[in-house]
Amino acid sequence: MKFPSEPFKIKVIERIRMTTHEEREEILAEAGYNLFLVKAEDCHIDLLTDSGTAAMSDEQWSGLVRGDESYASSRSFFRFEKVVKDLTGFPFVIPTHQGRAAEKILFSMVGGEGKTVPNNTHFDTTRANVEYTGAEAVDLAVPEASVPSNEHPFKGNMDLEALDRLIEQYGPQHIPLVMITLTNNTSGGQPVSLENIRAVRDRCRADGIPLYLDACRFAENAWLIKEREAGQENRSVAEIAREVFDCAEGCTMSAKKDGLANIGGFLGLRDEELAARARNLLVLTEGFPTYGGMAGRDMEAIAQGLQEVVQEDYLCFRINQVRRLGETISQAGVPIVKPVGGHAVYIDAKAMLPHIPALQFPGHALCIELYREAGVRTVEIGSVMFARKDAATGEEIPSELELVRLAIPRRVYTQSHFDYVAEAVVRVYERRHEIRGVRIVEQEPMLRHFTARFEPIVDK
Repeated sequence: MKFPSEPFKIKVIERIRMTTHEEREEILAEAGYNLFLVKAEDCHIDLLTDSGTAAMSDEQWSGLVRGDESYASSRSFFRFEKVVKDLTGFPFVIPTHQGRAAEKILFSMVGGEGKTVPNNTHFDTTRANVEYTGAEAVDLAVPEASVPSNEHPFKGNMDLEALDRLIEQYGPQHIPLVMITLTNNTSGGQPVSLENIRAVRDRCRADGIPLYLDACRFAENAWLIKEREAGQENRSVAEIAREVFDCAEGCTMSAKKDGLANIGGFLGLRDEELAARARNLLVLTEGFPTYGGMAGRDMEAIAQGLQEVVQEDYLCFRINQVRRLGETISQAGVPIVKPVGGHAVYIDAKAMLPHIPALQFPGHALCIELYREAGVRTVEIGSVMFARKDAATGEEIPSELELVRLAIPRRVYTQSHFDYVAEAVVRVYERRHEIRGVRIVEQEPMLRHFTARFEPIVDK
């Protein structure tokens, strides 16, 4: 069956409401045309992110009741630790309240002025945590990643030749680690092949550079390896995932994605000395080493979620639910990043709205229009989020890609919800020539997309 049904039953529902077009116009203006500032209750279908938005299972809810809230050495921590160790093989597990806290601890230890951190593509908080230390964050995605219509099955791969050039240019002593993001969120939720991960590992080991993973969507990446990579089709997702972790010296993990939980994460390490330093920072910023930034009930939910996320009936449904939405709007002519990745459908706003210049933010303008049309909240992955300043002139350099991400919360929406979303996207596409850009009127110096305020550009 091309599109399998849900491998679960619905036991609890939450009412959602539909706003009128007039109400949405007022909501947009009040929020400064920033969808992050729109109240969740005013969104009919919320596809802003898949992070922390999953519906938990009955076993996870049972874990919330079983949570041991002892301050030190709780039962819940040891269950959490065992599940993470069994899954990843990392001997040292540092619990954090979410993935960016793990990034903060890691880069506080290894970053700093004069350091360079390569990644297939850094996501927003990863880049910010690298650059906050004074280090340089460098993206080394394969060339195919910059062409949304290219059907290459592993557009999340790291460019090995570019990595060679970077190591030669800066020297291994100035590269504290190489990181691979699974899946590659910024370039369209695209997977990284096992072949590429092995090759990056070998290149790093040759110069004594540690390889780390941003592993927040490790299970979806493993499923896409099983589905697309020759020789991997008969292996289990858990086996593939374990080999991926075995290639690395550590990982950061947001359990709000493939942990199927609403909060939490961890830093996984092999280096005992580094783990000791990480625990010291954990105490300063998060909490005691056996809870970090989480309650016992959170650790119970994550432990269960990490076991459920590698179940292949779940992953088959999950990947195909996302794929079906992408194929539906693509067949209607909407340009998207192909092939559809693991956790989201990405509309190519640059191709859809060529009349809007990059620094009038076509992706953000499209997000606004989708909300205006149908109350569907999405997010821009483009020049609002990733424009860079020219060091000499101070002028903004647009992002290479201008995308709109429709991130799919796990186990939350049914097919009729996605039929509604698809209809809304197609209606907006049919009147795409009427859409105009926006300008920023307020912004912060870092991570501006979270709080910036905009205004529409009106034709004179």
